[in-house]
Amino acid sequence: MGGYDPRDPTEVAQNISEGLKTHWQKKSIEKPKLILLQGDPPAPRGVSAITPQLAAQFRIKRGLVCLDEHIAPYHPRDADRSNVILEYRYSQFVDLLQSHNPQIMPQLHDCIDDAISDKNRRRRQLGKPPLKHWFRDFALLQEVTKAASRLVCGGITIAHTDSKISDFSITSCYAIGLELGLVNAAELVRYTDSS
Repeated sequence: MGGYDPRDPTEVAQNISEGLKTHWQKKSIEKPKLILLQGDPPAPRGVSAITPQLAAQFRIKRGLVCLDEHIAPYHPRDADRSNVILEYRYSQFVDLLQSHNPQIMPQLHDCIDDAISDKNRRRRQLGKPPLKHWFRDFALLQEVTKAASRLVCGGITIAHTDSKISDFSITSCYAIGLELGLVNAAELVRYTDSS
């Protein structure tokens, strides 16, 4: 969840930290680690407050992937760059995926468009407005970032920050990456509620 997350970020970071430690030990993952951010601006709660704490706990740096300025000028402008050692734009990761497999992006576009249509149909039935116009851009950023990072690094760990993922959230699109084989279910670290 983003900045609207009401939970204490320290408690959430601790929960994620325990999940990551267990996951990495089970999988015997010894590679150097980098926390990859997707342009959230600094905030007292949510992912912007959680990831710096994880980076400090594990003593690792952060990387940043933002939408290009022509897509969302505010996104790279407002991104948190503290402890960031690498920065990329969405288009660079798209180019990487396209050079690896020219079918990935058309498939990803189609799947995300279908998911948005389905979500908007269900929202109409619930009397809710359609998803915001920027939903597609950020869903693509999320899935492209994961797929390209996995391709470059030979693996990825995806840690969710909540056990309850809203069907109308960008995070819910993670299922698309799984369906397309861009990530693997074994790479997911699901959040476990302590209550």
